[in-house]
Amino acid sequence: MTQLDPFYLIVGDVAQLERLVPLGVRLVQLRIKSLPEADVRRQIARARDICTAHRARLVVNDYWEIALDLHCDFVHLGQEDMDSADLAALRRAGVRYGLSTHDEAELERALALGPAYVALGPVYPTRLKQMKWAAQGLDRVRDWKARAGATPLVGIGGLTPERLPSLFAAGAASAAVVTDIQQAPDPEARCREWLAATREYLR
Repeated sequence: MTQLDPFYLIVGDVAQLERLVPLGVRLVQLRIKSLPEADVRRQIARARDICTAHRARLVVNDYWEIALDLHCDFVHLGQEDMDSADLAALRRAGVRYGLSTHDEAELERALALGPAYVALGPVYPTRLKQMKWAAQGLDRVRDWKARAGATPLVGIGGLTPERLPSLFAAGAASAAVVTDIQQAPDPEARCREWLAATREYLR
């Protein structure tokens, strides 16, 4: 079973990763959108090297083929990406993968694929983007954890340090954070707050 850090940082480019990972981040996803492939490849390679230097675990969002080429060992796939990803090739290469879920059918499908974790979101209303799913709430987190069993559960969406105790009490192993840090007046200071808040939940 994959051991996840309770603080799961998600960044939109390698420049953010380079600023925040040295603060003590141990689990970070690089989620790049709408860039030419050469730029994506450059950013993933740089992120890989930064994470190696700081003993952080890098999760590459979506670009599983580039992750394979660059010898990254963890990817995250959304439901649509699962249709096109070669999961057998990832498994052969020892690449773990986390999968997004939003409803019961998606969870059932994801668990059948042997993921390193499943993510549920949005737990709370989120400012990041317009979502077609309503806020899931803590009852859904508890239900997902019961269904997922030993597979770690990641909560994402609308999370703040103040909401951590309830999220972890409901069964989440890790809190994925995007907007609360990206839109903070001082992202570095906010990241330190998150690190301090999650240290007590290390298992």
